[in-house]
Amino acid sequence: MSYYHNRTTHQPDGLDEILALRPAGADNTPLPAENLENRMKGAFIGRCAGCTLGVPVEMYPVMRMQAVAMETGTPFPPITYWKGTDMPDCIHYGVNKRTDYTEGCLCQVPVDDDITYVILNLLLLEKYGKNYTLDDVGQLWLDVLPYACTAEDEALQQLRAGTKAAFAANSNEYIEWIGAAIRADAFGYACAGDPAAAARLCYNDAYLTHRQNGIYGEMFCAASIAAAFTAKTPLDAVREGMLQIPAESELYKALEWAMEQEPRNYLRARMLLDEKFRGMSSVHTINNMCAIVFALKLGGDDFTKCISECVAIGLDNDCTGATVGSIAGACLGFDRIPAYWYDKFNDTVRTYIKDNGTLSIADVTARFVRLNG
Repeated sequence: MSYYHNRTTHQPDGLDEILALRPAGADNTPLPAENLENRMKGAFIGRCAGCTLGVPVEMYPVMRMQAVAMETGTPFPPITYWKGTDMPDCIHYGVNKRTDYTEGCLCQVPVDDDITYVILNLLLLEKYGKNYTLDDVGQLWLDVLPYACTAEDEALQQLRAGTKAAFAANSNEYIEWIGAAIRADAFGYACAGDPAAAARLCYNDAYLTHRQNGIYGEMFCAASIAAAFTAKTPLDAVREGMLQIPAESELYKALEWAMEQEPRNYLRARMLLDEKFRGMSSVHTINNMCAIVFALKLGGDDFTKCISECVAIGLDNDCTGATVGSIAGACLGFDRIPAYWYDKFNDTVRTYIKDNGTLSIADVTARFVRLNG
């Protein structure tokens, strides 16, 4: 039976109703983030590392990842960047060849949407402030975003056709896919230690393109990342993030299920996901958020193991790898990320945003720190 046959609960799209349906503890007093600069650098570097590790095998079945690992001499689960690729001529976003994401060619953070949206929402918060509106999001997309994928592409095309931002997702068939969740990080970074504020802050961004569990996915990720700046463990941050979405929603129930499981290894984790969410798209929000939980269960407080297990589990594993890297990096701090994961970045990150194609990692992290002032 397909997972979708069980859809019965009321899952609102409006912010006030979403907030009213959160579980107890959602409005806990926020904690000040200590050593914020170190944790912010860890969060952003962690996201870049997890994303870069996942790109060469994005959406690959486990057996195909294992085969690429064997052919290229890469450990699996991958505790190093990939040493080669089975698609060397693939070009990502018209900028980087897939070989640019491999160990021997890595010289910066190569382009990817998971990184681009962090910078896009940094620009959003700097330009419009934390009281930005839905229309502000739409206008910024029109001004600087040249192209997008799935839900984001549908919304962008609607905006270009003159549709108001409030209605850009109305005919969008991808409203519960992972696209909103991968845009969450900037809001978590801007509200370090305050998961409730981060969840509220990301709402307008999510509503432009998504509905129901798609919105909750971004709120959950933003809240988990904000919580990671003060949480004892990465998994504790996820527990805090869960408090910011409706308790009866499909996403919350699925995350509760994931928290109860003991995946033991990446193969068991993937088997549990495939059995639980049979018939669900591999780029859906719900199954991928559960993959994040499993990766953090397997990885504990070991940054390398967190992103390694996440990528090995599969599904949309550059997206989940990036989010796991962000959560683990914010919680553990930059000092606990092995230098291997960033020493070839050369303080440089690429995007496909107009007039923001190349940025300094140090500058990006400093700008997020300032947003917490």
